[in-house]
Amino acid sequence: MQWITIAIPPFETVEQADAVFAQVGAEPAGLRERYVGTGPDGRLRVVALWESKAHADEFFATALGPALARALGPEPAGRPEVIGIDVARAYVSRPTR
Repeated sequence: MQWITIAIPPFETVEQADAVFAQVGAEPAGLRERYVGTGPDGRLRVVALWESKAHADEFFATALGPALARALGPEPAGRPEVIGIDVARAYVSRPTR
C-alpha cells in the first residue's frame, strides 16, 4: 500500500533541500514523487509519495540523517517533523484537451 509523508525539514530554503537531496545520491528505493514548497506559516514542507511505509521508514532511518550532515554540516540540525498517511485511494487528474 502506498504511503505519503509530509515533513517540515530542519532547514528553511529550497536550495538547502536541493543540497540534501543531492547528498542522498540515487533516488531512494520506493520513492515515487517528491514535492517541496512553503506552507501557510512560511515553513518549508516536503511531501513524498512512497511505494510503501517500509520504504519511507528505511529512508528516514538510514539515508536522511547522513545526507543532512553532509549537506548542512556535522552539527545536528534536528530531525524533520513528519506525519505519514496511508493512501486509501488515489485520484489522478487527466490533462484537458
